[in-house]
Amino acid sequence: MNSTVMMIITAAVLIVVVIAALILMKRQAASAEMERRLLAERENARLREEARRTDQMIETLRMMSDVQDKRLDDLQTELNRMALENEIKLDNIRTTLETRLNSMQNDNNEQLEKMRDTVDEKLQKTLEERLAKSFSLVNDQLEKVTKGFGEMNALASNVGDLKKVLSNVKTRGNLGELQLGSILREILAPEQFDENVETRKGSGERVEFAVRLPGDGDSVVYLPIDAKFPADTYAALVDAYERGDRNDVDRAKKALRAVLRKEAKDIREKYIDPPATTDFAVMFLPVEGLYAEAVRIGMVEELQQNEFKVNLAGPTTMAALLNSLQMGFRTLAIQKHSSEVWDTLAGVKTEFAKFAGALEKVQTKLGQASSDLTDLVGVRTRQINRKLKDVETLDGYDSDLFLPDADDVMTEE
Repeated sequence: MNSTVMMIITAAVLIVVVIAALILMKRQAASAEMERRLLAERENARLREEARRTDQMIETLRMMSDVQDKRLDDLQTELNRMALENEIKLDNIRTTLETRLNSMQNDNNEQLEKMRDTVDEKLQKTLEERLAKSFSLVNDQLEKVTKGFGEMNALASNVGDLKKVLSNVKTRGNLGELQLGSILREILAPEQFDENVETRKGSGERVEFAVRLPGDGDSVVYLPIDAKFPADTYAALVDAYERGDRNDVDRAKKALRAVLRKEAKDIREKYIDPPATTDFAVMFLPVEGLYAEAVRIGMVEELQQNEFKVNLAGPTTMAALLNSLQMGFRTLAIQKHSSEVWDTLAGVKTEFAKFAGALEKVQTKLGQASSDLTDLVGVRTRQINRKLKDVETLDGYDSDLFLPDADDVMTEE
């Protein structure tokens, strides 16, 4: 009985505790819900305030943007106005510069025309004299060239006897000398080269031909040219080529090399004597085949060394060398004439400077005379009029008796 009552009381207490706990939990949930709602309302109020502030900022930025747009429009308008003004000013400056430049150009053209007339007048006489001398010299050269052509034609008529001529060593040398002289006379003027010249003073050795090159001042520097024709050695080489024997070809080449070296050494010792001559000489080979063979075996480069200082030349090469020298002579003559022209222009420039100084002096004097005349006409005339202002006019006074009319005076004069 007691245990049952205790169990009932315990159960009742437990029920009360549970009910109390449930009521407490419900109250806590209601309190939490109310607190959540308060927080949500506060957050909504904060968001609404931030949205209001954002709208105000956007409105402020929009107003600032409108102000900036207006300022930019005003600035663009001002820039356009300034650009237009600058363009107008630049056009005015350009027009002024063009006018002044045209005026300066016209003045320069007038001065240049006067200078040209003066130069033409001074050069005309000089050019006429020099052209007359040049034409006379050209006529003499043409006559000598024609004579040289006649000699070459006479030589061509005797080609049939060439084999007989080449059989003699002395005649072969004369043939090379004759061909060299013909080339020289055909290309150069007679005063541009000499024959049988003793280039090394006191040696007694005379080179066949020597080209006259301009030296310092009026001195002459000779370029020695000697003709060599080792026909036997060259014929042996040609025969070896025809037989096709390699050993004979090598021996013939070696012999030709030795002959050319010997002749080059002979030319070096006999004819080269700087500064009376150039420091090199020319060996003329009268046959193109012989010259080509010398080039093939490397003799051109070998003989140009310091040991010999001799240049090889065949007929074609010699003609090209002489043409180059002739162009050099012509260039030198042009330079001399150019220096004379420049001297004339320098004199004209000096005279023009003096003329300009004289003009300035005349202009100064004319300005002074104009100033004096202005003073005389203006100031002095007014003073005379003031002095005569109170003078009474005489009735019936005949002024022509004392002051005749200026027109009548001029007529009488």
